[in-house]
Amino acid sequence: TWLTYNPSGSLEIKSMTNQTSPIVDGAIPLLGIDVWEHAYYLKYQNRRPEYIAAWWNTINWNNVGLRFQKARA
Repeated sequence: TWLTYNPSGSLEIKSMTNQTSPIVDGAIPLLGIDVWEHAYYLKYQNRRPEYIAAWWNTINWNNVGLRFQKARA
């Protein structure tokens, strides 16, 4: 799942299959999370909500902000 910036000037959340990048749709990826089991199973087994809760603590919001600024330029 991706947070993207679209050339139309809007933010959008996109779910893509098979780890496809939103670039193929012309969107600029700002932030992504892999929620397929291979991404978290060794540490979290089937506890996807726990994985997602921990993921929020790993986001570099300054980097996401810089990507957003560049996308809008």
